[in-house]
Amino acid sequence: MKSKLMVIFFVLFVSANYAFTQQVQTGKSNDLVEKYITAFNGGEETMRAFLTENISQASLEQRPVEARLSMYRQMHANMEELTLKQIQGATAASISALMHTKKDEWFLFTFELEPEPPHKIVGIRIEDTDAPESAYATKTTEIEALKTIVQLLSEQSKNDLFSGSVLIAAKNKPILKRSFGMANKEFKFKNTPETKFNLGSINKIFTQIAIGQLYEQGKLSFNDPIIKFLPDYPNKTAAEKVTIRHLLDMSSGVGDFFGEKFESTPKDRFRAIGDFLPMFAGDSLKFEPGTQRQYSNGGFIVLGAIIEKASGQSYYDYVKEHIFKCAGMSNTDSYEADIPVPNLAEGYTRASSNQPWRKNIYTRPARGSSAGGGYSTVEGLLKFTIALERKMFFKNAETWNTLRNQPSGQGNQQPGGMGIFGGAPGINSGIETNIGNGYTAIVMSNYDPPAAENILKKIRGILKRVK
Repeated sequence: MKSKLMVIFFVLFVSANYAFTQQVQTGKSNDLVEKYITAFNGGEETMRAFLTENISQASLEQRPVEARLSMYRQMHANMEELTLKQIQGATAASISALMHTKKDEWFLFTFELEPEPPHKIVGIRIEDTDAPESAYATKTTEIEALKTIVQLLSEQSKNDLFSGSVLIAAKNKPILKRSFGMANKEFKFKNTPETKFNLGSINKIFTQIAIGQLYEQGKLSFNDPIIKFLPDYPNKTAAEKVTIRHLLDMSSGVGDFFGEKFESTPKDRFRAIGDFLPMFAGDSLKFEPGTQRQYSNGGFIVLGAIIEKASGQSYYDYVKEHIFKCAGMSNTDSYEADIPVPNLAEGYTRASSNQPWRKNIYTRPARGSSAGGGYSTVEGLLKFTIALERKMFFKNAETWNTLRNQPSGQGNQQPGGMGIFGGAPGINSGIETNIGNGYTAIVMSNYDPPAAENILKKIRGILKRVK
């Protein structure tokens, strides 16, 4: 998925930027990767021994073995078992390996290494990727592909692994719409194609577009610091150093609003963008702006606050008027949790498959934000992808590339595709465009990740085999 807008990945490492080109022996590369796979498939104690022996001391000091094992448990639950398919690159600084999981998913593992012998691991980067072309050698018809997808969805729903809605479009026209499971288990309301699901972080792309529109209007510049719009921002150093570009690129060093403060604050207090700022705005920066990249929900909260100052509207009113209305997304909004809304799915979460489903009312804010948590339908998201493809949100076709910090001159070219995902307890939604012969697939679920992500990956593989 190298051409996708966003890639979902787990960060398990302390970043290191070593510029080495010396090749390492293939045998040594295979040996390290095979040891990792044996540890991954062997269970927690085997992985503990691997981490203790093979992770650099400096990295273990910053993230101890127990913290790494916690992330391993989550990964193992999602991937179950790894098989090495190919070593794609090996230098003294890193080894890249294509992995296949028991769930028929594909990932690129990059092992970052110390510059000096014995070249211990300083980190492991894991990226969702497509299967190699050889995996799509067996072709099928569109009709057969859709039958296979419906069968997949029925099985996943029967096993209580999926609850939600799926839409597949060809040339922007829906060719499949199906829904499974319950929008509300208590009252036994079924999900339908008109059910509104929580978007999670998909909202971030609306925030990006709003910033781009205000840039076109001359109301802000990407080089503007936070302090220009938020003079009372608690961390004055951050306010002066961090720019809108840093926030967009997630290179700001601004932290996350999720944490102890958020967990201990009643969720009904989060109803406006400003309600989220006290959770992180006074904290020190994680790093010098522009020197690293780190996923930051807090940074997108700050962007939401800037949108409000620059536009003179609340964030919610701005995106509703200038994005949702523009695209015809009449069933998309950031609904408040305690105001009844027709056809709205409850989110359901559980710690493990042998635990009961619980509503996610204690983990999500009363209202979503510029970082995530709004609602839409599968039809609404299709309308959004069409509007984005047709460049309906901007006056200048080049603005989208400028916003994303992409090279100029690409405004009239067909994009390689878009992949966006959002997830949290009881929330998982995803969009992928330009799959195979130009299909769009949208999956929305009111179950924990990776309920929708797993379905979308499998759909992608099926659609890529269509003649």
